[in-house]
Amino acid sequence: MRCVVCLLLGAWLFAGCAGSKPVSNPPKSKLIITPDNGLVGKVKSVNDNARFAVLNFPVGSIPPDGQMLSAYRQGLKVGELKVTGPHDDENTVANITDGDVRPGDEVRANF
Repeated sequence: MRCVVCLLLGAWLFAGCAGSKPVSNPPKSKLIITPDNGLVGKVKSVNDNARFAVLNFPVGSIPPDGQMLSAYRQGLKVGELKVTGPHDDENTVANITDGDVRPGDEVRANF
């Protein structure tokens, strides 16, 4: 008899501890995502002696004369350029003001 009482008491205690507990909701934070609408192009060719590069951009997004650009290779900044023109539909010329710019480098506008 004592064994049955102990079993019932143990079951009752276990059932009380295993009950559902209120779940607190974590604070909701709103994530804001903004697209990068920056000017991005590629270096097509480089003239090392004259220190200029021909840059290629999507049609209609050629940077204006005087715009400063940074050149990146594998995510690392490798040089700076200044757009001088002449301009074509998708190509323009820029002077290399600093660094080592090579064909295939990505160019982005400085902000």
